Amino acid sequence: MNDFSRRTALKSAAVAGATGAGGIAAGRGRRVTTYVFVTGANGGLSADAELALRGHRTVAVELPGHSATDEQFRPAYQVPQDAQALATAPSAMAEITLADYVAATVATVRRAAKHGPVILVGGSMGGVTITKAADEVPDLIDRLVYDSAFCCTKLASAEAYLATQEGKPSKIGAILAGVAADPSVIGAIRINWRLADPKFLGPLKAALMADSSEAEFMAMLNGSLPDDSLHIATADARGRKERWGRVPRTYIRHSEDQVIPPALQNRMIKEADSLTPGNTFDVRTVRTAHAPSRAAWKQIVDILDGLA
Repeated sequence: MNDFSRRTALKSAAVAGATGAGGIAAGRGRRVTTYVFVTGANGGLSADAELALRGHRTVAVELPGHSATDEQFRPAYQVPQDAQALATAPSAMAEITLADYVAATVATVRRAAKHGPVILVGGSMGGVTITKAADEVPDLIDRLVYDSAFCCTKLASAEAYLATQEGKPSKIGAILAGVAADPSVIGAIRINWRLADPKFLGPLKAALMADSSEAEFMAMLNGSLPDDSLHIATADARGRKERWGRVPRTYIRHSEDQVIPPALQNRMIKEADSLTPGNTFDVRTVRTAHAPSRAAWKQIVDILDGLA
């Protein structure tokens, strides 16, 4: 039995155990691919309508601390803002770990896999979550997609990769001008995305969305959560060769990325491929910044659609 056949048999057995005799096809009709999206830092719930209109299913993982009930958007964050309250209010993200993110992702994958193939997509810091989710349920995931995302293999964490020669040119530090609280006080990283200061917005746009319009950039900021966990970037997120390493995977390079520079993307791809030479990345490239413009996202959707 080849690896594809073995994976298919294992997945069918796992799903049959959850759905009962007859499996997916008998109970549900045709098998439809589900794209499961895992956001990066400060991201909210976001799937993709266009993929649904093309006949697929899409769902966003509700990560702990990222839901509407987690008090991310408090009165102090509205205008006029209460800077003192922002600096001291406890965060719903305090103590949330990568293990918590992985548990939420695995739970979503298990439910989605009852209905057909699953493509697990992680953007930016979401890459560390999808790697560890694949370690947990490799036979329920048909493909991993890293959309300019961290993929840790040789080095343990996203932070470790940013500290490399390839990672040092990163402009991720542009967010520091927006820090609204002492992390040791609130137990998380809190960014005031609603600052109107050009000294903050100018460098931030150059770092995140240099090729996007001002309107696209402002829409992205207003959809971003203020708080994020202190523990994700430093967590050990290495994929295991015998589990994560057997899941087919695609890397979508962002050639103009100023947060995860192309050289760092290339390093992570190379190191992952060295770990699993029999299962290497399918690499695609889109000319866009870290957070893709609307036009670039259309290209990414075409890539995702073609993977189903």
